[in-house]
Amino acid sequence: MENIIFEGELKNGQPIEMRKLFTGQLPQILTLQEEVIEALEVKERLQPLTEEEFRFILDGNGEMIGVYTDGEMIAWRAMLVPDNDHEGLGRDVGVPEEEIGKVIYQEISAVSPKWRGFSLQTLMGLVLMERVDADKHRYVCSTVMPGNIPSLKDKFKHGLEVRALKEKYGGKLRYVFFKDLKTQEHQRTESREIPMDDIAGQQALLADGWAGTAMVEDGNGWFVRYER
Repeated sequence: MENIIFEGELKNGQPIEMRKLFTGQLPQILTLQEEVIEALEVKERLQPLTEEEFRFILDGNGEMIGVYTDGEMIAWRAMLVPDNDHEGLGRDVGVPEEEIGKVIYQEISAVSPKWRGFSLQTLMGLVLMERVDADKHRYVCSTVMPGNIPSLKDKFKHGLEVRALKEKYGGKLRYVFFKDLKTQEHQRTESREIPMDDIAGQQALLADGWAGTAMVEDGNGWFVRYER
């Protein structure tokens, strides 16, 4: 089928292909989003998109890709070109006002509960990040709920780092992630790890110029590594 942008196979040998999605696939997109929400133990982990928001992306304000196997859509992921940084993520992380038009969001992703454990979220993210036009979109931003371990791992794997931890979407606590596609990684000389559930401690570090660069797990739970 046309619009195939990637072909491969999962670790169990199942062949998959990724396709660029259009408004014609909207019913499948919405059905899969519902399937994912139904399976979530903590519904707040996902900030679902409305049909209008999906249409905005599919009408040329970003890109969505879907993973198919045996003709069935089993996952999708979106990048959104926001209307004047409408969720404020670029401004949250200090993108200069004259550069706000160069912000793009790593948006929502959905993987069918039947196909978890195959790193589909990360694979889709790698494909989408490679497709970003860095001349148009210099800054990548995203949000993740503290405790959403798969999505946090995903963002760090793509080289994004935490630059803010604040309430978004009407009072929901979120990490705000950031990556500058034109700047080489910073040389940092200080590092410390702080419990993920120590919200005030992390906010104090972020206010003092630290950035969250990785996460680690030990017997006491999850920690975020901050560097500056």
